[in-house]
Amino acid sequence: MSDTREYRVERDSMGEFKVPANAYYGAQTMRAVENFPISDLRFPRSFIQAIGQVKLAAAQVNSDLGLLDKDLAYTIGEAAAEVSDGKHDDQFVVDIFQTGSGTSTNMNANEVISNRAIEMLGGQRGSRDPVHPNDHVNIGQSSNDVIPTSIHVAALSSIHDSLLPAMAHLESALKDKGDEFMPVVKTGRTHLQDATPVRLGQEFVGYAGQIERGIERLQSAVTHLSELAIGGTAVGTGVNVHPEFAGRVCEILAKLIGVPVRETTNHFQAQSSLDAIVETSGALKTIAVSLMKIANDVRWLGSGPRAGIGEIDLPAVQPGSSIMPGKVNPVIPESVCQVSAQVIGNDTAIMVAGQSGNFEINVMMPVAAHNLLESIELLATSCRNFADQCISGLAATSKGPDMVQNGLAIVTTLVPHIGYDASASIAKEAGETGESIKQVALRRTDLSSEELDDILDAASMTEPGLGSGVSLG
Repeated sequence: MSDTREYRVERDSMGEFKVPANAYYGAQTMRAVENFPISDLRFPRSFIQAIGQVKLAAAQVNSDLGLLDKDLAYTIGEAAAEVSDGKHDDQFVVDIFQTGSGTSTNMNANEVISNRAIEMLGGQRGSRDPVHPNDHVNIGQSSNDVIPTSIHVAALSSIHDSLLPAMAHLESALKDKGDEFMPVVKTGRTHLQDATPVRLGQEFVGYAGQIERGIERLQSAVTHLSELAIGGTAVGTGVNVHPEFAGRVCEILAKLIGVPVRETTNHFQAQSSLDAIVETSGALKTIAVSLMKIANDVRWLGSGPRAGIGEIDLPAVQPGSSIMPGKVNPVIPESVCQVSAQVIGNDTAIMVAGQSGNFEINVMMPVAAHNLLESIELLATSCRNFADQCISGLAATSKGPDMVQNGLAIVTTLVPHIGYDASASIAKEAGETGESIKQVALRRTDLSSEELDDILDAASMTEPGLGSGVSLG
């Protein structure tokens, strides 16, 4: 099929190159499009927003420092703001699998902002006049510090605006269920076998505690993510950059995203490594592991409803089978488990990317950015969906309390009275005969029925485990 699109011819340092006539991007972007026809993966909205913010802040600072004409700087800032606001997302056309520094995407941003500014000033797209993508939009910058800075800014914004609130929402939902389920005494399980009694509410308090600590881990990682590479330019030495440039850019970025950021105290580590990104991904992986544990427990506790554990009822959100009428599956927890698997896989890619720094630059920044930002977004949406469509609608059944007195592990509280071996023998006999521990103990010990009721009281067995100070309600 012939190409009927109209083109303009642009010139860059390598010569002339055809670019779609209506595109805001230019020759360098178009070269990258042809060089990397690898996938349909592109930088996400959060990254494009961040790089727009970096370019806006840079234009303002360069103007303030007398390095850029104020009128040009203002127009560049307006164009960068449009990029940040999502008005030109379709112009970011370079594949994720590109040059490892992300240079193609930095130039994609420079060209889009340059050409949009030219248009605002009444000029012609592709003319590089009066706004040049390198000489004006990219002053005091290199792809080698802009891209890692943009990754950090995008991640910080997404964590602050989306993930942390979503995790807090899930933690609150789990705590609410902990309070609601605290009166429900059931059989605990260790190694998938019956253990001493536990309150259903205590299990959910445990889940809430996992999320609470996941929030703390993520906040710790954010401390290092808030350190930005901007100002290091090519190799970390800050060549061609004003000494006040980076600090001032960070001040503006902090106001734009509502999160404190600062210039790194060591530009060489900031540009030659992805350590802060690897650390943040590790925290995200830990959150994913916690979510998978919680989701799987919810699936098992709701299994059945008749032939399984069935101690909780999950909200019925959709039919579960195309062949079995009435079947309802735990689809929301299953979704959470799949998200967790993806985030764990993303962390592996980021770990490999983090190892791929040679001397003064890491050469897997785009793929690290893609996986990090995807993990943040997946966890945020999954946490909120899990809370709203599953956890908040859970209901306890009578199965747990009905089974607790028939559990064999309640014999544990007899040990201080008759010893371990005698207690084990009672448990063995009860298991063989199908009787309760109390029934066998009445025959085998001198303890009265009232004494055994007191000793084998399942609710009292749950109290020593409340070291966290959680009220039984």
